Parts: sequence; structure tokens; C-alpha cells
Amino acid sequence: MNCTTANRHLPKPALIVSFVMLLWTSTVFTADQTKPVSPTPASKTMLKAGFAECDITPSIGMEQPGGYGKSFHRVFHDSCKVRAAVFDDGITRVALVGVDSLFVMRAMVIEARRIIQQKCGIAPEAVLIGASHSHSSGPTGMTLPGDFDHASALVKELAYEKSSCADAGYVKHVIDQIVSAVVIANDRRVEARCGFGRGIEDKAAYNRRIRMKSGVTYTHSGKNNPDNVEYADPIDPEVGVIGAWDLQGKLLGCIVNYACHATTSPGGISANWIYYMEKTIRGALSTDMPVVFLQGCCGDITQVDNLDPHVNPAPEKWAHLVGGRVGAEAVKVLLTVEQGIEAPLAAKSKILNIKRRIPSPERVKRCLEIVQQDPKKTDATEWTFAKEIVLLDAIIKKQPTAEVEIQAVQVGPAVFITNPAEFFVRFGLDLKKGSPFPFTWPVELANGCVGYVPTEEALGPKGGGYETRLTGYSNLEPSAGRQFVEAGLELARGMTPGKVPEPALAPQGKPWSYGNLPPELQ
Repeated sequence: MNCTTANRHLPKPALIVSFVMLLWTSTVFTADQTKPVSPTPASKTMLKAGFAECDITPSIGMEQPGGYGKSFHRVFHDSCKVRAAVFDDGITRVALVGVDSLFVMRAMVIEARRIIQQKCGIAPEAVLIGASHSHSSGPTGMTLPGDFDHASALVKELAYEKSSCADAGYVKHVIDQIVSAVVIANDRRVEARCGFGRGIEDKAAYNRRIRMKSGVTYTHSGKNNPDNVEYADPIDPEVGVIGAWDLQGKLLGCIVNYACHATTSPGGISANWIYYMEKTIRGALSTDMPVVFLQGCCGDITQVDNLDPHVNPAPEKWAHLVGGRVGAEAVKVLLTVEQGIEAPLAAKSKILNIKRRIPSPERVKRCLEIVQQDPKKTDATEWTFAKEIVLLDAIIKKQPTAEVEIQAVQVGPAVFITNPAEFFVRFGLDLKKGSPFPFTWPVELANGCVGYVPTEEALGPKGGGYETRLTGYSNLEPSAGRQFVEAGLELARGMTPGKVPEPALAPQGKPWSYGNLPPELQ
């Protein structure tokens, strides 16, 4: 199995068959997901770890996801990757996978897990697949082929011709490379020492939602706006880090968790600021080891400081700044963290079915009238979000609830608690506060994608902003976020945290003979 680029443009009939099979497999696998899976047979009690990375760089001309319309890649900046870590404590194996993509759709995750289980026996619930949310990555959504085949000709046109769409060949390539990365990392497992730590980076990310003088909240209210008052919510400045070293002291790889939208977009195809984070870590430590990035709760967090009166940096500089600062903090942790040979592993997941917010029939009717007009002759924003209401109406007719997986994956004293949303930062802080683990690292946009999930306050009278808009992408009921948090904490509380490695105590010493004297004045 190779980690290489591949021909991502299959003949159209093959693409259709590929996606029909993918969606069929999704249904079958979901039904089996609750079955107990036997633990991996024990070999040695000492922890093992393996890391790998594979290429998923899209081709020039492919769609660039991240908006509600179509945009296409014209130039290349840096490679997009899948990076994987596999840990083995002799009883259980877990895989942590970071993907340089805007999101990973549910069907992709289910198919990748199915093949991973076939090839190396890692249980599906023990495989965490998280997207970095790079807005300069390849076409894994927002619409998948076949999603709207049940709908009218108008809705199909809006979905497939007027919206951001996945490339079926590219999606299959990403699935293949996720599998390859995990299989290679699994094959590379060696006895390892792991270290766990956190750094603080509070100058790279900001809450983009601003409370206005009127009391309501705007997303990106504009610099030097006289009506700006304060950030509507905090940030999460924690840089979570796990490092793994072989018994000769060589760094095998690391995992980094931080909460910030990957929207610095330095120009062209890119892993976004994650590229510079990886480059900083590798450069400082003189290594080319994989850096697995798992995105924190950043639904309302970006690199933009709306309360800073100064001009924003240019995109290239901005990507370097964010990635460099996060990477430098990770380096500090890796240089100082204590290493240990034991890290008990565990993984659990829970499936929720969450209701969607439903637009009124009157609103759907009005939006249908708008989208039948020429978008060039109407207000672009009004037309775009009218399109989204029409698409949402079609989604609800097919799937009135959304399947959501909440997962907890333990590596020693650390637990990763996942959700498939662009999750507001306050929820991530609630997870950290309520968890029994010394290190709790939320991972958003993991194992699927359900769009923005704001707080109930943000959806209330004093809320508002871009993230609360009702669309085909973001539409879960107001209590969804709280349900995610409660489910995640329930899973984490059912696990027993491992001990944080500590340095050995020094023996009782005697005063230094040069330093046990009274002051000498003459």
C-alpha cells in the first residue's frame, strides 16, 4: 500500500458506482457499529507507537471548498496530507488521524474504518479521523454526489451546479490514503516512551464574534467600528501535545491540538497555517517526523482580531505567524515534557440522532421564488442563503435528523473528545472543565460534519452572527451542542486516566561546599 498521489479522475460511470457503493457501505456499517469488538491480542505490556503520513494534495482545477458557491484551485503552495498515529498498550490499539481537509464526511469515515479494521484489526470506535478545516484544501464536500438525487430538477441544479461539491475520485483517494497512513503507522509500531503536556498561545487566535453596543452579536463586525464593545466569548489558548520517542531517544512523531480556523490561506493549494506549524516543529527539532494535527473547538475562533485597529497581515505572513507561534509552543512542550513507558488506551463512541431546525413553509416558498431569479441581478447574499434554505428543505424531506458520533479516545492521562461540528469554543472549555482527565483535548470536525453548532445563547435574542444562520450546512436544534458535551463527558467519565509521567525524585542532598558560608565582608 503506497502513500502516493493517484489519478483522482475516474470515468463518470465508475464515480457513480463508487459513491453508490460508499453510501451503501455506510448504511450497513452503521448498523454494525454497536457490536462489541474483541480487544487486540496482548503481546507486550510496554506501550508501542507508530506514525505515518500520506499525500492528498488535490489537482489544479479542482474545487476549493469553504464557501456556499463554487471556487477552483489555480496555483499550488504546499502539500495536503493525512497524518496518522497508532498506539498499542498490548491490549488495545487506537489510531488518531489528522486530515488536511475542510471536513471529512460521515460516509468517508465509515468506509475508511471498515477497511482499516479489515487490514489491521483496529476497532472502528478506536479510529479517530479529524479534519484540520483547511480552507485551502481539496474537494471533500460540501455536497456529495447523490445527496440530492431524490429532489426536483431545480434543487439538483442548485446543489450540483451552484454549490460547492465533492469530487468523487478525490474522495476515494482521501479514503485510500487515510487507510494507508493508519496501516503504515500500525506496521511501524515500536516500543516507545510518551510525554504529555500543554503550552499556551494566546496571540494567534481570536474570537471573531463581537458584542455590539446594541447588545446583539456580529461575526467579523469590522475593525475600528465605533459600535464594537467586546469579544462575545473567549478563546482556548491551550496547545495540547503528545510526543512519542523510541527507546534510543528518537522522536517518532507528535500530536498537536489547538483551536483556530484554518483560514489564513497563504495562496493556492495548502494545508494552511498547519503547514507552518509542522515546518516550525520539524525545523526546531531537526526532524522530518509526522505531526498529527487535531483541530480544537474553533467554530467561532479565527486568526482575525476584530478589536485590533491595525491592518491585518498579508495571507502568507499570517499563515506563517499562526503556524509558527503554535509550532513554537509545541516545541517548548516537547523539549521539557517528561517521558513514560506506560499509557493505558481506551476508546468509546456514542451515536446521537439530532433534530434539525426547520424553516417555515412561508420562508421556503419565498426562497424558492428568489433562487429562480438570475443571481447576478439580485443581492448575492440574499440569493445564496435563499438557495441554502431550499437545499435544507430537500435535506429534511430525506433525513429529518442528523446522525452524530461522539467519541472519546484515551492515550494515558489524555483524552480526545470528538464532535463532527464547527463547535463553539465555550463547549470545548466546558469539556475541559468537566473531564476527569489531566489533559482533555476536544477535537471538532471529527468522524463526520454537521456544520456550525453554536451555543444556545448565540441562538437567543442577544445572539446572531454568521454561524447561527440556517443553511443546508448548519441546521441542528439549539440544544445540540449541550447534548454533544454531555455525551462526551459521559464517555470520558467511564474511563480511568493514566498517570502523568513525572521525573524521579532526587536523593536528599548536602549543601554545596562553595555555597554554605556566611557573607564575607572583608
